[in-house]
Amino acid sequence: VQLQASGGGLVQAGGSLRLSCVASGTIFSINVMGWYRQAPGKQRELVAGITSDSTSYADSVKGRFTISRDNAKNTVYLQMNSLKPEDTAVYYCAAVIIPSSRVGRPSDYWGQGTLVTVSS
Repeated sequence: VQLQASGGGLVQAGGSLRLSCVASGTIFSINVMGWYRQAPGKQRELVAGITSDSTSYADSVKGRFTISRDNAKNTVYLQMNSLKPEDTAVYYCAAVIIPSSRVGRPSDYWGQGTLVTVSS
C-alpha cells in the first residue's frame, strides 16, 4: 500500500491550491484519511481529517480549507483557499488503511509530502 500526494506549488497570498492523495495497492478498506503539514523549524501538525461521516479541521484553517474524499478512487483532497504565507509548509497525506492481506489489522500510512509555498 502506498500514498502518493500531489498538487503543491507556489502561489500568492489569497490564492488557492488543491492537493490530492491517492492510495494504491490491495486495499480492503480505508478508515481515516487526513492531511498534516510541517513548516520549517516547526512540528508536524494535523490540518484536516475525514472519516466516512465526519470532517475535522485545525482552527487555523477553518473556513479556508476543505477536505473531501472519493472512496471509489481511494483519494483524498484538500482544497485550500485564501492562502496565507503562514500556510507555507510541506503537506503530507496520511491514512489508516486495512490492506487486503491483513484484514482486521489497520495500519498508518504516509505519503511523501508536497511543498506548498505562499508568497506575500
